[in-house]
Amino acid sequence: MPMKTMDATVATFDGVFEKFRSEAHKNKANLILFLADIDPSTSLSWCPDCVRAEPVIYKKLEASPDDVALLRAYVGDRPTWRNPQHPWRVDSRFKLKGVPTLVRWEDETINGRLEDHEAHLEHKIDALVTGK
Repeated sequence: MPMKTMDATVATFDGVFEKFRSEAHKNKANLILFLADIDPSTSLSWCPDCVRAEPVIYKKLEASPDDVALLRAYVGDRPTWRNPQHPWRVDSRFKLKGVPTLVRWEDETINGRLEDHEAHLEHKIDALVTGK
């Protein structure tokens, strides 16, 4: 089945997240991937962990036999992300500490997460997607 992808920035997140939540019941797995923005000077993420994890995550999700929805939430540039008051750091739903962070959204809450140091590990991505 095809992976359904939505993209959001801090500024557009609320509206995109509402749509993501309203369609969640249609999917076997609903995931949110918090990522660093792309650095225009390199066309790559400014975050080396994101550069490492993204291709692995996409490969695993695209190979999934189930309907998977992925909301990519871009945290901003490095100075924006480093602010301790970043909206997703202080949001009680997400309590973000690092990027990339991949979370499974289920029943209006986070039901599993992979932090920056483990978001590139295929077996952990598989476990998160299947909910095991």
